[in-house]
Amino acid sequence: MKNFLLALQFLTIIPVKVRGVEEKDIGRSVVYFPLVGLFLGLILTGANNLFLFLGFGEVFINITLVVLLIVLTGGIHMDGLADTADAFLSRKNKDEMLRIMRDSRIGAMGVLALISVVLLKIVFLSCVNVPLKPASLIIMCVLSRWCLVFSLFLFPYARQEGKAKLYTESANFRALIFSTITVLCCAFLFLKIHGLLVLLIIAILTYAMGRFIVGKVGGITGDTLGAANEIIEVSVLFILCLLGRLIYV
Repeated sequence: MKNFLLALQFLTIIPVKVRGVEEKDIGRSVVYFPLVGLFLGLILTGANNLFLFLGFGEVFINITLVVLLIVLTGGIHMDGLADTADAFLSRKNKDEMLRIMRDSRIGAMGVLALISVVLLKIVFLSCVNVPLKPASLIIMCVLSRWCLVFSLFLFPYARQEGKAKLYTESANFRALIFSTITVLCCAFLFLKIHGLLVLLIIAILTYAMGRFIVGKVGGITGDTLGAANEIIEVSVLFILCLLGRLIYV
């Protein structure tokens, strides 16, 4: 329970108090990232159902859901997306890109990346078939947090120190297997066999993004993980939009 609460504390703004925390506990909490995603997805699903019950329109609901997710996560992944966009689109060398990601200021590319991701989420949520929407909200949050574990396991850390380094050291094969089992169960429970297909596509996409990032800066960072989380959320919604067209024709 302690490690789950630590994961919840790191990935959200939900106030939880954890006592007697050691560095190894923080690292081990990586196993529970997908469960935190499940928790967030259930909150979004509950909010969606509440707004529908109250008679709000689709546009209002989708915008509110996207904003709610940003608020619940404290914008941690959005911040990483903005920093990564500023760095990777700067056309600088590796050291300069790492320096840009450390800069607290946001540039034009970062702003454009944030706007693009928010708009894409709203549009794709509007395109998801109504019967698939609750599952889409949950799977989006679960798979995007699982991609963090997968990336931490597969790829080296680009810096000598940093917040994400503790998680890199703890994202071993056992952690990957446990988190993957969690994701497999969620994917099959909410989307049946189609959920396994979505997981496979996301795994391939996560690997491809990781290879690209390593080629750029020599490894992953906390910022690139945040960017990957946002890209995977958008990708899951897009895949489920296409899947809905095939299932509900």
